Amino acid sequence: MPRESLCIKVPKNQGEKALRLVRNMSIADPDLRIRNDDVSICIPMVRKPNEEENDTIEAQIPGFTLQRLIFSEKTPQKKMLKSVLEDRIEPSLLLKTPRALDIVGDIAIVEIPPELKQQEKLIGRAILENHQKVKTVFAKAGAVSGKYRLRELIFIAGEQKTVTLHREFGCTYEVDVAKAYFSPRLSQEHRRIASLTQKGEKIADLFAGIGPFAILISKTNPDVKVYAVDINPEAIKLLEANVLLNRVENRVFPILGDTAKIVEEKLFGIADRVIMNLPENAIEFVEAACKTIKPTGGIVHFYGFVRQPGTLEQMERQFSEKVEGAGRKVDAFLLVKTIRETAPYESQVVLDAKIV
Repeated sequence: MPRESLCIKVPKNQGEKALRLVRNMSIADPDLRIRNDDVSICIPMVRKPNEEENDTIEAQIPGFTLQRLIFSEKTPQKKMLKSVLEDRIEPSLLLKTPRALDIVGDIAIVEIPPELKQQEKLIGRAILENHQKVKTVFAKAGAVSGKYRLRELIFIAGEQKTVTLHREFGCTYEVDVAKAYFSPRLSQEHRRIASLTQKGEKIADLFAGIGPFAILISKTNPDVKVYAVDINPEAIKLLEANVLLNRVENRVFPILGDTAKIVEEKLFGIADRVIMNLPENAIEFVEAACKTIKPTGGIVHFYGFVRQPGTLEQMERQFSEKVEGAGRKVDAFLLVKTIRETAPYESQVVLDAKIV
């Protein structure tokens, strides 16, 4: 399907050099086809180059231009996993084959139903065969749980490792899937919040993990400051590494500790915007978020789970009551939506609330 995208347009004889350059910066869009004619090449990008990247491109390719054009999406080459396995698993079990998996860098994480437990290594090998960039496959062995938000994983195929580099919207993250929470399924939320951020804002990311919100925000908005808090020391170590990896050390400030205590000690009344990506129990920290927001008001991005028969409206009321209990008020809900289904009869939702 055709899609509009920002692109870099260069003379045809500079095409290979430009492509290598934007790929090294992780800003080339891998899902769109490059356009070219007799004199120029247009390379689609996931975002606009920042000032440093722009200077680097200009130094190596003088006269390049940025434009918005329509590009064709690349045709997916991968087969459905079910198709790969159809000659290896009996038909009655084939219907239970996983339809989706999470890919973090070169590590794939798949949920295998109990009926296919005996075939998990076969499924792991099929995933490696079907996804050329995947080097390691894990099976989920439980839900995300505990104060560090970890999930037990079972190694089923490939290289036995848990650390990888994951790229998303021009940012690179070191991830340890066994030691810190990270979900590639929230990539569009990471980009959405970054696009809403205004010049000069101070932002508190109260459950920052390895930094996907904080780093993308700071990379696309060079004059903001993001205070990124997490209670998991392994997540903070990775966050610190990712700050250096993405060259945002003067914009993102990792803080190890319990959110409620950190707000009282370091973040009281400093934030224009607060991110609360702890859907399991973020509702317990609404008071801390309200204390973090400036006295003049600000925006809270609250993530939670709605389990049927619960509704979005009930979540709004519960959030509003917590805000009022903290001595603040919801002036308006700017956005209320379901992000994704996380389990049967359960969805992850987001509330963007203006707090006064």
